[in-house]
Amino acid sequence: MARTMKAAVFVEKGRIELREKPIPEVGPNDALLRITTTTICGTDVHILKGEYPVAPGLTVGHEPVGVIEKLGSAVVGYQEGQRVIAGAICPNFNSYAAMDGKPSQDGSYLIPSGRCGCHGYKATAGWRFGNLIDGTQAEYVLVPDAQANLAPVPDGLTDEQVLMCPDIMSTGFAGAENAGIRLGDTVVVFAQGPIGLCAAAGARLMGATTVIGVDGNDHRLEVAKQMGADLTLNFKRCDVVAEVMKLTGGRGADAAIEALGTQQTFEGALRVLKPGGTLSSLGVYSEDLRIPMAAFAAGLGDHTIKTALCPGGKERMRRLMNVIEAGRLDLSPMVTHHYRLDDIVAAYELFANQRDGVLKVALKP
Repeated sequence: MARTMKAAVFVEKGRIELREKPIPEVGPNDALLRITTTTICGTDVHILKGEYPVAPGLTVGHEPVGVIEKLGSAVVGYQEGQRVIAGAICPNFNSYAAMDGKPSQDGSYLIPSGRCGCHGYKATAGWRFGNLIDGTQAEYVLVPDAQANLAPVPDGLTDEQVLMCPDIMSTGFAGAENAGIRLGDTVVVFAQGPIGLCAAAGARLMGATTVIGVDGNDHRLEVAKQMGADLTLNFKRCDVVAEVMKLTGGRGADAAIEALGTQQTFEGALRVLKPGGTLSSLGVYSEDLRIPMAAFAAGLGDHTIKTALCPGGKERMRRLMNVIEAGRLDLSPMVTHHYRLDDIVAAYELFANQRDGVLKVALKP
């Protein structure tokens, strides 16, 4: 086995490039995965743009599909050569947060100013791959706490079919779960990127009978109809709040899911809600948010605002792959482009600039 590997490394704001790095050593609780497919996430673009700080030299990426190359001595129930995925969030389930029912916040703490090149404080939550430890846009990745995080891929499912499970599907479904959707609900999903598309699909699976997808890109709105949206609204052509009120007879939506992370989408999600409605926020925000008094009913509207970080762990991954294996949802059409890891810079350029109808890029070492 070689001693070095290719890895996509954050160099500085505006620069991620391919470099040679040592293949990680495997500790007793770890597993070394040989990556067969990974992808680029919107959060990686935040890192590239310097909007989310990480340490220079860190391997980026957090969505692994691969084969177990080597198992730590304490990891049981798995075999070398087995196809697996691991969640983007990889908790060990021993922390206070995990035992309190919030495993995604396992290891959550604040990094003070000066470390990782950040200003003020950076909340890490439970996200380690491509944030605190080397990530998945490489030939190999070390999975910590492998016993809790490796999930075998069912026979017959391709890499592309399960590629959304580690982050995009888990996050989008968490948005629907946090929205408290009931049978017959109307749910508005703001932004039909990959996470928003999964949120729309999750809302439909949970029983919403009117799922409204909002975006400014007609191509994405067409995909939204395939993924679960009953109706779509292009915010460039209509007043979304007025249209939702018209569609609901003036009642407002039961829930809104914000899947981009901007003031505009957050505020829109708040304004379409009925009294007592829920805003489920999935976006990664790069600046402070404002809550308009009228949209918030001056604090008297019984609104609920919930945030979510991608749930991880092997049980979450198993359940998501069950949904795919059972034929309830096919997310492989979201993989619109394929690149070799060697062409990572070109892949980032395409994805960051949203060219050529890109939704997700499959990266193949």
